[in-house]
Amino acid sequence: MPLLRLAVQTRGRGRDGALTAAAKGKSRRPHLILVDGSGYIFRAYYALPPMNRSDGTPTNAVFGFCSMLMKLMEDIDADHVAVIFDAGRKTFRNDIYPDYKANRSDPPEDLIPQFDLIREATRAFNLPCEDMAGFEADDLIATYARAAAAEGAEVTIMTSDKDLMQLVDGDITMIDPIRNRPIGADEVREKFGVGPDKVVDVQALAGDSTDNVPGVPGIGVKTAAELINHYGDLDTLLARAGEIKQPKRRQNLIEFADQARLSRELVRLKDDVPVTGTLESFAVHKPDPETLLGFLRAQGFKRLVARVESDYAADGIAVAGEGDKIGAGAGTVIKAEIAPETVSYVAVQDEDALKHWIARATEAGVIAVDTETTSLDAMRAELVGVSLSLTAGEACYIPLAHRTPKGQGSLDLGGGDGDGKANGEDTAPEQIPRDRALKLLAPLLADPAVLKIGHNIKYDMLVLAKYGIEVAPVDDTMVLSYVLEGGLHGHGMDELAQLHLGHDTIKFKDVAGTGKNQVTFDEVPLAAAVDYAAEDADITGRLERVLKPRLAAEHMTTVYETIERPLIPVLAAMELTGIKLDRGVLAGLSEDFTKRLAVLGDEIHRLAGRDFNIASPKQLGEVLFEDMGLPGGKKSKKTGAYATGADILDDLAAQGFDLPGRVLDWRQIAKLKSTYSDALVGQINPETGRVHTSYAQAVASTGRLSSTDPNLQNIPVRTEEGRNIRRAFIAEDGFKLISADYSQIELRLLAHVAGIEVLADAFRGGADIHALTASQVFGMALDDIDSDLRRKAKAINFGIIYGISPFGLARQLGIPQAEAADYIKAYFQRYPGIQDYMEEAKAFCRDHGYVQTIFGRKCHLPGIKDKNPARRNFSERAAINAPLQGAAADIIKRAMIRMPAALEAAKLGARMLLQVHDELIFEVPSGETAKTVEVVTRVMADAALPALELTVPIEVEAGVGDNWAEIH
Repeated sequence: MPLLRLAVQTRGRGRDGALTAAAKGKSRRPHLILVDGSGYIFRAYYALPPMNRSDGTPTNAVFGFCSMLMKLMEDIDADHVAVIFDAGRKTFRNDIYPDYKANRSDPPEDLIPQFDLIREATRAFNLPCEDMAGFEADDLIATYARAAAAEGAEVTIMTSDKDLMQLVDGDITMIDPIRNRPIGADEVREKFGVGPDKVVDVQALAGDSTDNVPGVPGIGVKTAAELINHYGDLDTLLARAGEIKQPKRRQNLIEFADQARLSRELVRLKDDVPVTGTLESFAVHKPDPETLLGFLRAQGFKRLVARVESDYAADGIAVAGEGDKIGAGAGTVIKAEIAPETVSYVAVQDEDALKHWIARATEAGVIAVDTETTSLDAMRAELVGVSLSLTAGEACYIPLAHRTPKGQGSLDLGGGDGDGKANGEDTAPEQIPRDRALKLLAPLLADPAVLKIGHNIKYDMLVLAKYGIEVAPVDDTMVLSYVLEGGLHGHGMDELAQLHLGHDTIKFKDVAGTGKNQVTFDEVPLAAAVDYAAEDADITGRLERVLKPRLAAEHMTTVYETIERPLIPVLAAMELTGIKLDRGVLAGLSEDFTKRLAVLGDEIHRLAGRDFNIASPKQLGEVLFEDMGLPGGKKSKKTGAYATGADILDDLAAQGFDLPGRVLDWRQIAKLKSTYSDALVGQINPETGRVHTSYAQAVASTGRLSSTDPNLQNIPVRTEEGRNIRRAFIAEDGFKLISADYSQIELRLLAHVAGIEVLADAFRGGADIHALTASQVFGMALDDIDSDLRRKAKAINFGIIYGISPFGLARQLGIPQAEAADYIKAYFQRYPGIQDYMEEAKAFCRDHGYVQTIFGRKCHLPGIKDKNPARRNFSERAAINAPLQGAAADIIKRAMIRMPAALEAAKLGARMLLQVHDELIFEVPSGETAKTVEVVTRVMADAALPALELTVPIEVEAGVGDNWAEIH
C-alpha cells in the first residue's frame, strides 16, 4: 500500500465564487499544501510587539500565527493541507555532527510557552499538525512532498527556507509566504547558481553559519556554484581537486574533503522518515465554529473573533457572539485600525481618570506615548504634558504644566468650576500636579511587559529621564519607517501619516502660531492642546500597526530588532551624558580665527585689486570672472550670478590661480569660527556644563548616524584648525578620554564582500595595504614603493570605494586625467573582483531600487534610473559605496549596543560619549584606561559576530589623552 493514499475531493465554488476545476467537471490533480509551521512561528513572533492574555501568558506569536493561518485558509486552493513543526532541537544530525546548530541561541523566554498554544491553534483551525522526534520539520516535509508527488499529486510548500529548495521539481514548488512569490527551478538557480538537484552539493561546499554546517573554508555560494557547474557534482570535484588553479582553494578542497562530505549529509533532507500521516488525513475541512471561536476568545483575540464571526455570518452560519464584535467584515477590522470612522480625544485632569488609562494600558501590554514640551532641545525642554493612545481613534492628553497667557483667562473642559477668569490673571486649567502624575505614570513607562510606542521616542526618553522616569521597552515608528524605506522619503510623522494613512495631521503652527506670535506649548489653550497632542499618540499607534508587520514580510526584522531598536536607549544615554568643553580654548580659537580672517581678507582684496564682500558669492563671481577674467565662469539661469562653489574654486586653484585658493581658506576658517569656536560656547548646557549633541538615527540612507546641535562629524580631522577645535573637548578631572577607531573598515569590507583574496590575505597578514596596492598597480617590488607612490595608491583605494572617476582622481592627485585613467585601469586589472562587485552592485540596484549591506539593511537609491545623467551617476556611485559604508555603520552600531553591558560586566566606570563615523569616544576614570581599552577594542573587533564571520580581521586603534586632539 503506498505511503500516501490519494483521495481526490470534488470541490464547488471557491471563496470568491469562482468554480474550481473539479466543479467545472475538468480533471485535476490532487493538490497538497505543506506549511513550514516552525518558520511561521518565528515570523509571527518577531513581527508583533509583546502581547499577553489576562493571565499573563504571552500571546504575540500565537496571534500572528493565527492571522497567517486565516490568510492561508482564505486563499487556499488545495485538497489537502498539513502544518509541519519541529519536535525538538536534537535530531539524527546531532549524532552525525554534535556541533550541528550548536551556535543557535535558545528561543526567547516569552516564546517558549507559546509553542504548545500554537499547536492548539492549528488544531482549532481544523488543520492537521505533524512533528516527529529525532527529525526536523524539513525532513517530514521532504518525505510527504516526494511521496505525494510520486503518487501524482501537485505539492506546494509554504516556506521561505532555502534548505527546502532542494525539493523543487516539476511536481513540487514553493511559495515564499512573506513575498507571496512562487519559487520554482528558475528562482532556485537565481539563489544558488545551480538547479535544485545540485543545491545540496553547493550547500555542502559553502556551509551554513546559521546551522553551523562547516563546509569548506574560503568557499561561498557563488564559488561553489561555479565549481559544481564545471565539475558536475561534489564527488567529481573532490576527486579532481588537484586540478584547481587557485592554490588556497585547491589546498582547502583537498584538506577539507571529508568535511564537505559530512556537510552534504547535514544539509541533505531525509525523505524516508517513517511518518504516519496520510493524504486522506490531510483533507481540507472547515473548522468547527465553536472550537475556533472558543480558542480565540480564550486568548483575548477580539479582532480575530470579530473577523471569524463575520466570515461565518457571510456563509450563513450562526455563531454565538460575546458582544465584542468590532467590524462588519474581515476587512473592516483592519481598516478600523488605520482609519477609524470617529475619534475620541479626551483630557485627563484627575487621578482616577489617569489610573484608568494606566490600568488599560497595563492590561493591553502596549501603549503609544508622546510628550509635549517647551523646546525641541530635549536637554533644556520642560515637560508640559503626556499623551497616550490604546486603539485607533482613541487617545488622551494629560496636561501637566499648562498656563493661560495673561489676558486670556482659563479654559474649562468640564473639569473646572466653569467660571474662567478674564481679568488678566495668569491662571491655568485644572491638571494633576506634574510630580504626582509622573509618579503614577513611572511604573507603566518602565514596565517590561508593556511596549511603549513613540515617534522619535528617544526625545521623549531624554525629556522624561530628567524627571527620573525610565521608558522601556520601546518601539519607534520613525525608526521603523527608516528601516523599511530609508532613502525613499522623510520619516517625520506628518509625512508618514499622509503617506500611509492618508491623514493630514494638525500642525504645530495651527495651535501655537508662527513667527513672533508663536507661543510655547504650555501657553496653548487646552482644547487645542488636547486635539494636537492626542492625535500625535493616536497616529503613532496607527503607524506602528501599519509598519511593524512589514518587517517580517520584507526581511527587515533583524535590522530593526538587532541593530536599530536596541540602539535607541544607547544613543539616549550618550546624549544625556554629553561631553565637557574648555571655554578658554574656544575663546582663544575665536580670537585666533578672527585675526587670521583679517589677514586673509587683506590678501584676497590685494589679489583682487579692490575691496568686496568675500562672503557674497555674487560679488566674488564678478571679481573672478569679470574683473580678473578667469576661465570657466558660468551664470545661474535662476539668479544670474556666477557659480562660485567649492568645486569651481578648487578647479581654478588647481590651474594655479592664487585668489580662489585663498578664498577657500577664508571660507574654511570662517565656517569653523561660526560653527564651532563661537557657537559651541552657547551650546554648553548651563545645568551640566557639557555639550549634548543629538544623534539622528533616521537620516542617512546608508545607516550612518548624523550629529546635530552641534554637528561633531564635520570637524576636519587632518587640518591644524580641526585639531585645535578638538582640543576643546576635554575629560573631567580624574578622567581621561579614550578614542577607539576602526582601521580601514570599508576597505576590509570591500575585500570581504568582493572576495578579493589578495587584499584579504594582506589584511590577515597585517601588511601595509596602500603599499601593497602601489606594488600591484605600478608593478614594482614592495621595497621600492616610496611615500609618493603610496599616497597615490591610498587615494585610489579610498577613491574606488566611492566610485571615483579619472577626472576626480586626477584632480585629487594633481596629475593628468589620462594618467589617472591608467591607474584606475591597472587597479581593476590587478583586482578584477572589485570591478565585478561594482557592476553587480549597480545592476542589482537598477533591478531592485536598493542595495543591501551584509547585515540585510536596504539602502534605497531612487535616482538609479533617473534620466538626468548627473543624478543617475551619483546614485550609481552610491550603489557601490552604500553596502560598504552601510555595513561599517551596522558594525559600529552593533558594538555600541554591546558596549554598556561589556563595561558593566568588567566593572569599569567608562561612559560612551560620542560616535563619529568609525570612532567611539569614552570618558574613563584615570586608573582604568588600560582595562577599558582592552574591553572596548575587543567588543568593537567582534561586533560582526556571531551574525557574520568576515574573511578579514577587524582592527581597532585606540588612544588615550586629556582631550580629543591628544588621543589621535
